[in-house]
Amino acid sequence: MLGQQLINALSLGSVYALFALGFTLIFGILGVINLAHGAVFMAGAYVALTLVQQLQMSLWLAVPLACLGSGLLGLLIEYLVLKPLRQRDAPHLIPMIATIGVAMILGSAAQGLFGAETQRFPEAAVPDVVLEVAGIHATVVELLIILVSFALMVALMLAMQKTQLGRALRAIAESPKAASLLGINVERLFHVTAFAAAVLGGFAGVLIALYSNAVYPLMGQPMLHKGIAVIILGGLGDMRGAMIGGLFLGFAEVLSVAYIGSNTRDAVAFGLLFLILLVRPQGLFGKVLERKA
Repeated sequence: MLGQQLINALSLGSVYALFALGFTLIFGILGVINLAHGAVFMAGAYVALTLVQQLQMSLWLAVPLACLGSGLLGLLIEYLVLKPLRQRDAPHLIPMIATIGVAMILGSAAQGLFGAETQRFPEAAVPDVVLEVAGIHATVVELLIILVSFALMVALMLAMQKTQLGRALRAIAESPKAASLLGINVERLFHVTAFAAAVLGGFAGVLIALYSNAVYPLMGQPMLHKGIAVIILGGLGDMRGAMIGGLFLGFAEVLSVAYIGSNTRDAVAFGLLFLILLVRPQGLFGKVLERKA
């Protein structure tokens, strides 16, 4: 049933969009492709699982604490890795390579601490209420994922457009040097950006863990690949593109599974992305950059 598939696509696509928003926020403001973002996504899921499983904490309390933990992890990566490289005027590829190392360290640490096996949330911790309207079934978790994800995306977009902080971040995205001359504390806002992006990544990790009820050390790798595809599709550094690209990928995956087959899920989704980029290489909202001699 098409309506059922649309609900599934919305819930999955909104998680992709949240993850991609954090990814594109780092790239747009700091100018860094943070390949440790997938590991932050994984860490958020493990923090929530540990709080619920080991400390018997309510899911409603565990989720915000997991987001906070992910944000602090992102801040730690900023202080220990990205900031020192930025102060040394490292070439653009160096932070990307460094974050690959961070991702490998975090992945190995998760495997050492929790093992390689897939772990699941206790059944009693996850609401299993199913709502039915006109033959369409939706769990409470799916509805919460959709509502909370869209609320966060809209709030973030409004904050970037309407608040003084958002205007300062957009100024930094245009030119950190010019923003500094205008009296903006560029370094402080770099830290704020790293924290906020990691919160979004960790929250996406918790949501996908609840959606699939599966947590494992390598869960961030496929999400990282999809996040890269989404921000390229949407236009590097553009938040509107991250939102629309994430939703597009979710719809492409779910509908391809429903009407073609699960074996072609990634082939169809990434094939469509490829075709769109052939027509518009700069992405949906990206700008064409001319290379100057």
